[in-house]
Amino acid sequence: MADVKFTKLFINNEWVDSVSGKTFATINPATGDKICDVAEGDKADVDKAVSAAKEAFKLGSPWRTMDASKRGNLLNKLADLMERDREYLARLETLDNGKPYSDSFNIDLNLTMKCYRYYAGWSDKIHGKTIPIDGSYLCMTRLEPVGVVGQIIPWNFPLLMQAWKLAPALCAGNTVVLKPAEQTPLTALYVASLIKEAGFPPGVLNVVSGYGPTAGAAISAHPGVDKVAFTGSTEVGHLIMQAAGASNLKRVTLELGGKSPNVVLADADLDYAVEMSHFALFFNQGQCCCAGSRCFVEESVYDEFVKKSVERAKRRKVCDPMDKSCEQGPQVDQEQFDKIMSLIESGKKEGAKLECGGERHGDKGFFVQPTVFSDVKDDMRISQEEIFGPVMQITKFKTVEEVIERANHSIYGLAASVFTKDLEKALMLSQGIRAGTVWINCYDVLECHAPFGGFKESGCGRELGEYGLQQYTEVKTITIKLPQKNS
Repeated sequence: MADVKFTKLFINNEWVDSVSGKTFATINPATGDKICDVAEGDKADVDKAVSAAKEAFKLGSPWRTMDASKRGNLLNKLADLMERDREYLARLETLDNGKPYSDSFNIDLNLTMKCYRYYAGWSDKIHGKTIPIDGSYLCMTRLEPVGVVGQIIPWNFPLLMQAWKLAPALCAGNTVVLKPAEQTPLTALYVASLIKEAGFPPGVLNVVSGYGPTAGAAISAHPGVDKVAFTGSTEVGHLIMQAAGASNLKRVTLELGGKSPNVVLADADLDYAVEMSHFALFFNQGQCCCAGSRCFVEESVYDEFVKKSVERAKRRKVCDPMDKSCEQGPQVDQEQFDKIMSLIESGKKEGAKLECGGERHGDKGFFVQPTVFSDVKDDMRISQEEIFGPVMQITKFKTVEEVIERANHSIYGLAASVFTKDLEKALMLSQGIRAGTVWINCYDVLECHAPFGGFKESGCGRELGEYGLQQYTEVKTITIKLPQKNS
């Protein structure tokens, strides 16, 4: 068990109580027991954090006058400190979130540190251009930081989603007010302590733990916040865009929900497709925005695919997430558990065939049995709504044209995948499906070098890669009158 070291708000490089003095409990999802109480920030605390961030962003401040390469050095130092404390961070992540410790240590921490180091390398490579406009002028562009950035982080990958947002923002020279999810605040607060240890100036990062309708809403509507970035539900994404529009028209990037189609053609390596489709859905307890949660299988191999998928789901090990052999831990909290169980019941009532699972696992914590439905129809709730849990739905199709149309019949467009040996069909599907990411014969390849984001109601803007930096810079045009222009 990890000892919790930081539970207060982090503002201006100092640990402070909330203005109200309120706290809230964070819960161990494996047991349902309280881990500790954490400071509950709200509008008054967001005001303090924004003031600190604005002060750190002032012209002439240590942060604004710092060499770009030095910002990169600080990000590399942060990654080094996370490497030093990797085991502790992995235990803390599993304690607060419920994901298997082996995943926290081997996957989440690895990708998190890689993201900080990737953007550390970009710090002194963000630059503008000179443009040969007509007339006797020198015209150039300059890429400047947006300013004070509000970042609202989800609970499914607390460390990694913090890195996806924080790394490019700091790389580009912004200052940040960050709100971790109320379900999982602990690792975000610990990373704040590492930010201070690494040598980032006061006010560059401020962390306000609290609830979405209070602290999150205050960030979204704050006139001193120049941009807000959010990962979470489409429902809340709508609220954030409305708040941004009603306040100061702050820039917004959103990475929202998904109902991603996973298409298996008859010519695919079936055993491999079964294993990858299992991973696409069940990884992280099914709590992935890009989970392959609509599994379309070509008619001629459908029955065999269902049989093998059920066998694999029954072998999935659900247990204490601290057990190094654990494949599946608990869902994050009671609310999420209840939502999943409700949608499982809807699948039964609407006529889908429950092949396995469908019940609570154990008698404590928020564990759900790995569940597989077959004979799923497109108009069923489990086929339309984001379940965010270990519930696989398998349906059949006949033609590529049919499955493209059905795959696109969704409000979402975050990700998709195709399993086939036919290159022409792979290309046809990857171009026909409206999604921000399409994987061919793989799934969840989410590296920091490549952009990620959604079409339609899965969000706007992109994170990661060079594209991710564009969300954290403003383009300024500077034109200078010359006595004479020379080519």
